[in-house]
Amino acid sequence: MDADRFDPYILDVLMPDLVGHDRSPAAFVVYLYLLAAATRAKRDTVAASLQTMASETGLSKSAVQIALRHLKRRGLLDATVEATVTNPVRRVLQPWIR
Repeated sequence: MDADRFDPYILDVLMPDLVGHDRSPAAFVVYLYLLAAATRAKRDTVAASLQTMASETGLSKSAVQIALRHLKRRGLLDATVEATVTNPVRRVLQPWIR
């Protein structure tokens, strides 16, 4: 996926699911932020602190924390990768791509 284009799945399926069904627009925004950052870096991991994500997305830190938990539960972020203050790495998953 190019950094300036979205996979149609993201807008056609994932957005209505996270925003409409799960009622978590913040999770969708955080996922888009992380996916775009990972795509630009050509990696599946992103090093971004809660404060950075909050500043870049316009969300509060607590909204970002809640969104990250939701994304892990949904299998869109790797729950086995533990982000810390000194190593704020998250692994972005795209489970619809096999």
